[in-house]
Amino acid sequence: MQSARRMATTRPSYIRDILKATQGRQILSLAGGLPDAQLFPTGLLARAAHELAETPGVYQYGLTSGLPGLVDHIATQNNLASPDQLLITTGSQQGLDLISRAYLNPGDRILAEAPVYLGALQIFQLAEIDIGLIPATDTGPDIAQLEAELAKGGVKFFYAVPDFHNPTGVCWSLATRLAVAELLDRYKVMLIEDAPYRQLRYRGDELPLVSALMKGEHLLLQSFSKIATPGMRIGYVQGSAELLSPLVVVKQASDLHSSLPMQQMILSLLKAPEFPQHLSNLRHHYGLRVQVLAEALQHELGSALSFDVPQGGMFIWARLTEDEAPALAQRCLRNGLAVVPGQAFWPEGAPGYEAIRLNFSCLAPAQLKRAAQRLAASMSESSTD
Repeated sequence: MQSARRMATTRPSYIRDILKATQGRQILSLAGGLPDAQLFPTGLLARAAHELAETPGVYQYGLTSGLPGLVDHIATQNNLASPDQLLITTGSQQGLDLISRAYLNPGDRILAEAPVYLGALQIFQLAEIDIGLIPATDTGPDIAQLEAELAKGGVKFFYAVPDFHNPTGVCWSLATRLAVAELLDRYKVMLIEDAPYRQLRYRGDELPLVSALMKGEHLLLQSFSKIATPGMRIGYVQGSAELLSPLVVVKQASDLHSSLPMQQMILSLLKAPEFPQHLSNLRHHYGLRVQVLAEALQHELGSALSFDVPQGGMFIWARLTEDEAPALAQRCLRNGLAVVPGQAFWPEGAPGYEAIRLNFSCLAPAQLKRAAQRLAASMSESSTD
């Protein structure tokens, strides 16, 4: 049977393919956005799993909106007026997919900060829409370009990752957050704020959510994958009950509800007195690792790479001054290293620039230093090819 026409314009995930290619091989991976499994809260998870036997109701069908205890807990933590402002999802990736299917028609136009998170690109390509790219700067999206695109009209929403952007690692400045909120309110365009890395800040002061600065429509995507475990696949969408209503209907048709046992385990984790210390431990280790990788890259490669050290998140966005990213990524694989070329974060045919995304959270410091050495070796091969 022939696949649907939309599949012809939807690229497979480079990162998923790389993860598959590296399974069982002696490859150091800076490619995936992986947390370190050695830092998972296994003791708390064991306790949470044991408690499932005491709550047999979580093995039954449940509400599409989510496990009531988890919804109420998050609503209280986020100071929401009503639990109807939350929808539990199978990871924040599903949340973005539900938004796309509920609100986008083929041919619709949205805006996204470029480069764009690869998972979001796939969803938007499946929706067969027009993506207007807003160039990223060191402090967030180009405000002048954003206003110019909004002024054209016909924009359904602006998709953004303001806190430690994937893939660039940039954290929007307060001035940029205020400017974006004002523009979206003025032009009556909805914001989709994706914030999976917000709790992974290693230095600097916490800044307000952009959606919290808005008067108009907005939806916030959050995930527990980076602070608990990604395999549990639990996230949520936060917004007005009116905006969430069509998402609930789409989710009912999609999977009825997200896994109740996993939701119960997440609730147990969040309520555990030791969980804040777990978060502090993550920040300590990841904050150390970003410095280790940055120093190793500077030592091994010098001016061959240009990058800023992010204040949080999981990625260093390294611009190449003497190489092409796709060819470099292939040489890296031959040398036992996985990286993601920057072209993966632009729609097919869109002009980008030569860069690689490097994940620093998964590998131990000694491994990060070896990874930098392998990257240097791979880059030196370009002059001998």
